[in-house]
Parts: sequence; C-alpha cells; structure tokens
Amino acid sequence: MTRIALIHALSHSVAPINEAFARDWPEAQRMNLLDDSLSADLARGGKGLDDAMHERFQRLAQYAVDTGARGILFTCSAFGPCIEAVARRHAGIPVLKPNEAMIDEAAPGQGRLGLIATFAPTLASMPPEFPQETPLELALAEGALEALNAGDAQRHDALIAAQAVALRQRGCTRLALAQFSMARSRAACESASGLPVLTTVDSAVRALRRRSA
Repeated sequence: MTRIALIHALSHSVAPINEAFARDWPEAQRMNLLDDSLSADLARGGKGLDDAMHERFQRLAQYAVDTGARGILFTCSAFGPCIEAVARRHAGIPVLKPNEAMIDEAAPGQGRLGLIATFAPTLASMPPEFPQETPLELALAEGALEALNAGDAQRHDALIAAQAVALRQRGCTRLALAQFSMARSRAACESASGLPVLTTVDSAVRALRRRSA
C-alpha cells in the first residue's frame, strides 16, 4: 500500500483532501502532518520565505520520508519555493505543490481563467507558476478565511461565490479555487457563476495517483 504524506499549514485543508482521497484513491495510506503556525508566521513575520521557513519545510518532509512516505503533497499554496526545494532534495518520490496539478489541468484550457483565493499571499506566489500565456484574473475573497476560522462555513462559501460572479463579469470563462480549504465552495461557485470550477484538491489526488502507479 502506497503511503502518502499530506502536509498542512491550515487546519481547514485537512478534511477536503482526506475526503478526496477517500473518494478517489481509497487504497492510498494517508498520514497527515499539520503545522498551523506556518501560515500565521508567514502572514505576520514580514520575512517572506526566508532560510528559516525553507528549513522548516525540509524538516517536515524528511520526517514524512523517514516514516515511509512514498509521496508528499503540501496543501497550502503560499509556499511554492519551499516546496520546490523539497522536491529537489527528494527527487526519487513525487512531491507536489498543492496547486501544481490544477495548474497542469487548467493551462491547456481556453478563455480567461479566474483565480480566487482567501489568503492574500497566495495571489502573490501562485500566478507566476502558471504558463505566461495563461490569461489570469485574480480575486481575493476578503473575510472568507476569517469566516471559516470562526465556524461560519456558509459565509465563507458565499463570499467566494460572490467573487466567482465578479470574475464572470470581468470576462472569465472558467474558474480555479487556489486553496484546499476552498474546495467545499466549488458547488456554490458553479451555481452562482454558471462557470466550470477546478479545485486544487481533486486535481492533486488525480496527479498523485497517476505518478505513484
């Protein structure tokens, strides 16, 4: 049985990815590592992805490998360079950024892609990962993450769906939800906007299963 390490920086990412694995790859053995100080430290520290942050990611990844993980998926999208460094060190196994598989699926599509996030640093770190020719429109669902933290999932979904409608009005023909914690709002976005919606969760499970075969 293939053991996959799921490394989280937000507690809200744990349930969506585990639900997707249970649905789409139940044979995989999952282990979950959560350090919810990562996102908080990045947001308030003012140091960006410095050497100390890189070292934290290397330690988390090494621990996962030491326990027998044959694949690693990071589930917070604001740490791309840190995850890329982990992938270089552990080149013998698949190491995925949370958005990597979704970007691979979205890039060949036609029309302007609306990218929605609830965590502002994601809208700085994620767009450069798309091919330059991919037309992007960015939107921050302000207050959505705070609503989720407060236990108001309905408001979280509504704020994201409102951005989906705004992106359609700005000419987008398809949407992508940038964070694992947002996957729960896919149906609300599709209903409100009438546009197809990709999530990092579903794309990541498909990619890991394919690369671990």
